[in-house]
Amino acid sequence: MSQSTKKSGYPFFGDSFVYVIFDDNTDLYWARSRVLEYLSQVAGQLPDAAKPELGPDATGVGWVYSYALVDRTGQHDLSELRAIQDWFLKFELQTVPGVSEVASVGGMVKQYQVVVNPDRLRAHDITLQRIHSAINSANQETGASVVEMAEAEYMVRVTGYLQNEDDLRQVPLGVNDNGKPLLLKDVTDVQLGPQVRRGIAELNGEGEVAGGIVVMRFGENALKTIEGVKQRLEDIKTSLPDGVEVVPTYDRSTLINNAVDNLYGKLLKEFLVVVLICAVFLFHLRSSLVVIVSLPVGILAAFVVMHAQGINANIMSLGGIAIAIGAMVDGAIVMVENVHKHMERTPLTPENRWAVMSRAAGEVGPALFFSLMIITVSFLPVFTLEAQEGKLFAPLAFTKTYAMAAAAGLAITLVPVLMGYFIRGKVLPEHRNPINRLLIALYRPIIGWALRRPALMLAGGLVVLIIGFWPANKLGSEFMPPLDEGDLMYMPTTYPGISIGKARQILQQTDKLIASIPEVETVFGKIGRADTATDPAPLTMIETFIQFKPRDQWRPGMTPESLRRELDRTVRLPGLTNAWVMPIKTRIDMLSTGIKTPVGIKVAGPDLAVIQGIGEELERVLTDIPGTASAFSERVAGGRYIKVDIQREAAARFGLNIADIQSVVRTAIGGMNVANTVEGLERYPINLRYPQGYRDSVEQMRLLPMVTPNGQRIALADVADIRIDQGPPMIKSENARINGWTLVDIEGRDLGSWVREAQSVVQEQVDLPAGYSLTWSGQYEYMQRAKERLTLVVPLTLAIIIILLYLNFRNLTEVGIILGTLPFGMIGGIWLMYLLGYNLSVAVAVGFIALAGVAVEIGVLMLVYLNQSLHNALETVDHQSGQLSADALRKAISDGAAQRVRPIMMTFAAIVAGLVPIMLGSGTGSEVMQRIAGPMIGGMVTTLILTLLLIPVIFYLWQRARLKKIAKKGTFR
Repeated sequence: MSQSTKKSGYPFFGDSFVYVIFDDNTDLYWARSRVLEYLSQVAGQLPDAAKPELGPDATGVGWVYSYALVDRTGQHDLSELRAIQDWFLKFELQTVPGVSEVASVGGMVKQYQVVVNPDRLRAHDITLQRIHSAINSANQETGASVVEMAEAEYMVRVTGYLQNEDDLRQVPLGVNDNGKPLLLKDVTDVQLGPQVRRGIAELNGEGEVAGGIVVMRFGENALKTIEGVKQRLEDIKTSLPDGVEVVPTYDRSTLINNAVDNLYGKLLKEFLVVVLICAVFLFHLRSSLVVIVSLPVGILAAFVVMHAQGINANIMSLGGIAIAIGAMVDGAIVMVENVHKHMERTPLTPENRWAVMSRAAGEVGPALFFSLMIITVSFLPVFTLEAQEGKLFAPLAFTKTYAMAAAAGLAITLVPVLMGYFIRGKVLPEHRNPINRLLIALYRPIIGWALRRPALMLAGGLVVLIIGFWPANKLGSEFMPPLDEGDLMYMPTTYPGISIGKARQILQQTDKLIASIPEVETVFGKIGRADTATDPAPLTMIETFIQFKPRDQWRPGMTPESLRRELDRTVRLPGLTNAWVMPIKTRIDMLSTGIKTPVGIKVAGPDLAVIQGIGEELERVLTDIPGTASAFSERVAGGRYIKVDIQREAAARFGLNIADIQSVVRTAIGGMNVANTVEGLERYPINLRYPQGYRDSVEQMRLLPMVTPNGQRIALADVADIRIDQGPPMIKSENARINGWTLVDIEGRDLGSWVREAQSVVQEQVDLPAGYSLTWSGQYEYMQRAKERLTLVVPLTLAIIIILLYLNFRNLTEVGIILGTLPFGMIGGIWLMYLLGYNLSVAVAVGFIALAGVAVEIGVLMLVYLNQSLHNALETVDHQSGQLSADALRKAISDGAAQRVRPIMMTFAAIVAGLVPIMLGSGTGSEVMQRIAGPMIGGMVTTLILTLLLIPVIFYLWQRARLKKIAKKGTFR
């Protein structure tokens, strides 16, 4: 199938699921039409009972809201609650815009059970097929055209649908020898009961409930959809039966609102910090207004483009604005500061005001525009990320790019105009500003000392560079930092073959233990699957949604991590392997790889028994690796079966074929839904089967009575061998290869180093037979994919930056000097990551990419100032017909660097101080944003040191050599 990347199959008892994953850029509805085409081709090759259906236009990630139906008064049983969900709430909520499906879960579906008495069948000489046919014949309606009476038209309708137990009991089967009607109640017992269940829902350890899961349509706005669902639930609350209430058990809008509110708060803090820095350094309120006005305009421009593109306000889109604010004001800061310099030399008058503004803007405008554009272009690698990481960081990349592009445009258009109008009155000279005087007083002797010992400074810089990269190989690696979604999901793994009764017991026990923790608000447990194609869960899979109380109601000192450890200690049941995961992240992982833990190993091969043996060996060797919290290999061949092996020769002697015997087994033992009652909108199945006593053991099944075409009475054992056997409880496949999975949870260690050690151990200790292969999956798969993409794109982006720098400076030496800021910037970022205990991840990589652009910008500004100072010094020498000495060159560079300490420190302070609220803050989304901000803060510190010390030294050595070369006479010391 074109544009598809992976096909996965999950067949198990009663259901079979096939998932096709397409390229990210594939149109969803084109993909659905292609799948329908292929389904139509294979439909004729499937058994009659297999009816393929296309799932909803949604994925498992679309589970945005769930609820439980509870009747605390005891007036309604589980079947009535399930009926309310299936035939009332489901239809009401599916009308909400953005809702693709409302999946029912738990409760009991009402079923009309026709329990056949085999002895009565023999007495009346009736077969199961005859009963089946009689029920279908008695469950029909038809029309008979129209009749005209008294100039009116009457439509003729013949009723006949079965609607209750009494209707079923009156179904005729014929007449007996005495001519008396033989009815269904004469040979069967008709009763109400539950349909066979493959999923159970439970609330707070208090007992079973029915519930629903709202699945959002792909591409819709989650917050709007959830708000619509909650509003609709509020509207229909009065329509629910007395005593029935809807209890929310999962609400993604809480996460969304917390994350957005958290980022909005940080944006406001950043804005205030930046304004304060401008006011402190400039000591001029009117000048600060230039920044105060231009910054919101730039942010607003980014929001306008976001809205036009359909990007919502979320963690990542607002995060792009948050990490860009410091760099966005650089243009205004440099422009304003340069105007102040010109005003010190040329007092402003009404006549020269705009001329001074024009000269000041013209000096730094081109370089400033190029440097801001470089920051914009530096984010190109983030746009190339694909799949999960691409979707996650694309909003951040777009919004940061829009914000920086707006800042670059405003720096050369709006900012000069604002300066002309706002910068008036008395401006405090730089040498009278106490902060600037302190900075220059500290900086002048240091830069003077450095310029007199350039070789020593270069050697020291080289040593710092070498030592600075020491922590690089000490950092761990992971795909993404753990994101606290607020809620938690408990997903233990159980062994196959568990009964529905035992599953219910385990679910209630675990829910009750979880609910005993004081911080827990609600516990909604699900074992097995909901009625949706987005949930291919076998009966061995538990998914428990845990909602916590607000943080201010937690016990003192309790954190999400300590709470998870307490839950893990509390919930300990034999046969369960605990896994505590985040709901959204786990849905994404299971959708793309099927693996719910950080690491999974997929064993592919032709034989399930061999696959299981390899999996058990993997489980054994991986458990001993440091950092392994749990390792569990699925028992792919551990299902329990009662096998009915038909003996063809024996069956032929009685005139029976395979289909005859299978029909009896399917109906009598398994029970067959032969029809549905029609009760208004509601439909309920009619099930035909033998009494429980005839099919509750292998011995009873062997004695199961049958009637041959010749009227002989025989037992099932006469024509079949019935025995207990083992087989696969579920057959997983990927790209037509049978799979078995080993799930590994990790704690106290980074993902990358664990996988490297595990791969080495597995290679040494696990022997793979021919035809079998291992694939390392889960988050490790994402991490490798992102690493490969960035390895390819980052050098290309660096080449584009070099081209832009050359277009600005027209000199490769200056380009080389500026590029030297990149490794020094990385040093600070690496050390801060090491000290904070952060692992390398895609988020950290995005932080380093953002740092690269800002570091280049600061290097560009310093070179512009140094070139200006050198140009002024050379003009003075030319006028005096003299030659620039080494001391004069050092003084020119020292003056140029010292006089520009203020704009560089303002740029540094604005960027770093703007990121500090992110680093010090907490709340939803902070984990990811801190990994982006950390490299930028650490890198800015070392970039500042390089810019203020090493760039002037390197510039001095270069200019000294250049001037020596062009000197025509005299000595140059």
